[in-house]
Amino acid sequence: MSNSTTASLREQQHPMIRDLANRIEAVWQRYLDLSPYPLPEDLGYVEGRLEGEKLTIENRCYQTPQFRKLHLELARVGTTLDILHCVMFPRSNYALPMFGTDLVGGRGQISAAIVDLSPVSFDGSLPTGYVNSLNSLPAVDFSQVRELPAWGDIFSSFCLFIRPANSDEESHFVNRVESFLGVHCQQAISLSPVSGEQHQEVIAGQLNYCTKQQKNDKTRRVLEKAFGVEWANYYMTNVLFDIPE
Repeated sequence: MSNSTTASLREQQHPMIRDLANRIEAVWQRYLDLSPYPLPEDLGYVEGRLEGEKLTIENRCYQTPQFRKLHLELARVGTTLDILHCVMFPRSNYALPMFGTDLVGGRGQISAAIVDLSPVSFDGSLPTGYVNSLNSLPAVDFSQVRELPAWGDIFSSFCLFIRPANSDEESHFVNRVESFLGVHCQQAISLSPVSGEQHQEVIAGQLNYCTKQQKNDKTRRVLEKAFGVEWANYYMTNVLFDIPE
């Protein structure tokens, strides 16, 4: 997948998606020691058809000493739907939460924006360092808060799920994602690996997160319509939310 191809899709998408994609990669480059992640060759750039419209998916994946996979996906259906999806999968010997953010927009309006650092501990709590850092961020209010899906018990109390009402709220949300990312990367590079029982707890927490995320019917339906049931399941379980090693 060429960088120029990715850039061209990004340039066509909603400005908020373009801004967030650029900022995510900038934070990764600022804090983390990135190397390429071996994504299957045919999944870096994918084209399909959805109800007569062209569906384009582009994936960028990296790995670091602390994260087995950093995944940034951009997708577009015709000129009617723009998507950004990003998840950071920690290595199973690092007791780190799951960072995830998604933007969904259409016809010039972002309808859904979500970001969270989702805990993987048995008691559902974030590490103290995260709680202190996130609590110290300046307060920000959004006028249209959305309801989490039924399977959303994986999210933390810091989860933000909104419909931005205007460009100011779009900007505030992107800034908040950047803040979450900065906290996450700084915590990750300061932590030591875990072993034994805590290692098993991390694996169980990541497994629970991926299993719940695979229940996202909206994502699955779009992929099934464009590429068929078998391919959609393969993509959901091998690219979007693959189970930890």
